[in-house]
Amino acid sequence: MRKTGVFRIRVITSIVLTLALLLLVRLYYIQVVNNQMYVDAANRQYVHTVNNLYDRGNIFFTTKDGEQVSAATIRSGYVLAVNPSIINDAESLYGSLAPFLSVDKDLFIERATLPNRTYVEVENRLSDELAEEINALNLDGVTLYKNQWRYYPGETLGARTVGFTGLTEYNYIPTGRYGLERYYESVLKYEEDKVAVNLFAELFGNLGDIAFQKEIQKTGDIVTTIEPTVARVLQQTLQNTNDLWNSEVTGGVIINPKTGSIYALDAVPTFNLNDRTGVPIEDFRNPLVEDVYEFGSIIKPLTMAAGIDSGAVSRSTTYYDSGAVELDDYTIRNYDGRGRGTVDMQEVLNQSLNTGVTFIVKAMGKNRFRDYFMSLELGELSNIDLPNETKGLVSNLNSPRDVEYATASFGQGIALTPIAAVRALSALANGGKLITPYIANKISYRSDGTQEVMVRSEAKDVFKAETSEEISRMLTEVVDTALKNGQVKNDRYSVAAKTGTAQIADSINGGYYDDRFLHSFFGYFPSYDPEFLIFLYTVEPKGARYASETLTDPFVELVNFLINYYEVPPDR
Repeated sequence: MRKTGVFRIRVITSIVLTLALLLLVRLYYIQVVNNQMYVDAANRQYVHTVNNLYDRGNIFFTTKDGEQVSAATIRSGYVLAVNPSIINDAESLYGSLAPFLSVDKDLFIERATLPNRTYVEVENRLSDELAEEINALNLDGVTLYKNQWRYYPGETLGARTVGFTGLTEYNYIPTGRYGLERYYESVLKYEEDKVAVNLFAELFGNLGDIAFQKEIQKTGDIVTTIEPTVARVLQQTLQNTNDLWNSEVTGGVIINPKTGSIYALDAVPTFNLNDRTGVPIEDFRNPLVEDVYEFGSIIKPLTMAAGIDSGAVSRSTTYYDSGAVELDDYTIRNYDGRGRGTVDMQEVLNQSLNTGVTFIVKAMGKNRFRDYFMSLELGELSNIDLPNETKGLVSNLNSPRDVEYATASFGQGIALTPIAAVRALSALANGGKLITPYIANKISYRSDGTQEVMVRSEAKDVFKAETSEEISRMLTEVVDTALKNGQVKNDRYSVAAKTGTAQIADSINGGYYDDRFLHSFFGYFPSYDPEFLIFLYTVEPKGARYASETLTDPFVELVNFLINYYEVPPDR
């Protein structure tokens, strides 16, 4: 009996000693190994200190030669703070610090004299060099703290596409708010994936996990297909166009129509990613993926391709154009109201005839026409890697009325995002395939140095390859003979293109404005094996009615630039 009691005492003693040892080990890990983690957490609850730093993955542009150029990174520097409780002469202190400050004198003095305060930030992005100069002044009541912040070397370059970070009320660490910064937040953010717990929980929770390793989420850098020189040229072209015609918004995309990789995507007005003071919030949005428009006649080549692909018409098919067509008590007219007599399908594109594409819809039948447009996924997401993408408005394609299909055939009554339009139009250029447009093509992971190449959805066939070749031939003829009467024909390069002019809908009174237009333009080259598709649009330009007036020259300038920059060999 006594031996049993002694044994129990020994067992209990052993258990107690083991638990004590485990607790001592846990205390060691909490107080020694992980001490800095808890210090950091505590410091964040009070003031900005040297420990309140963060890390985040980079975003890179990629040059035509494969070199990575920083689009978003982390910059280090210092915070300048003052202690009002020990500052006796704020005006004199301002005189000493003025060369280093962006705040004016009144604001500085207001901050430096706040009552019952021991810490007030005055500047939060000082360079190392400026910090050294300030430190050498040895000023009482002035302190410098190490700081890091998100920095965008390109400033305005692709601002609406790159996006930016910002603080939220739920998180002291800047997170992606717009653009790629937001879309790839889970990849770019770099923080410990650990829930804060109290000391008791740390001591007695998960005692078996002696190693107490902190799990780090697999994060990294984003490498994009944006070519910085192309992006800069596109942005300047858009800005020049917007300024010249006093437009509300002007946007553009340059894409490889065969792969979906985007060289440049932008809209103006734009802004400086490093200084967003006073910028209206609507300028942060990306209208190329978030807004829908009725694009007008650039949709006609899609209607023509559907008609040819279905066998309803061919390039040589003719019809009699009286200048107007009556449908469901509505009258469909050409842009100028004139009839052309007997014309073929090439002239429908050359002269952008509304009656011509209406004829195609009638020849196909509205159900087959709808099937083709639905297969182009005009009312679906393109799945581009940007946030807040909006679906197109194509409910008119389910109407029982013939007139809705007729207006859709020339780009009115249906509204698309620019990127959805780009995606559909690329099918004309690439052999009839519906591709997925994308901006990021690779992730470089930090934890193990590996790289992951993005895998996109496989392109699906919409048109036959022969249809794509035929429509490319017809759109090349448009450029060679019809666009500005053939003045922009390139003798060494085949270029396929089409303009679009659409009245803007009156959302208040219904119908359309008589004096407000959206101009659009798309084209690709070389026509029969294109590496580049350019899409441009401008909203409410002043002083010009037709897109051929506003967007032809910018398009031609971009074509010539790309030919020279990429040293594209001539195909003629």
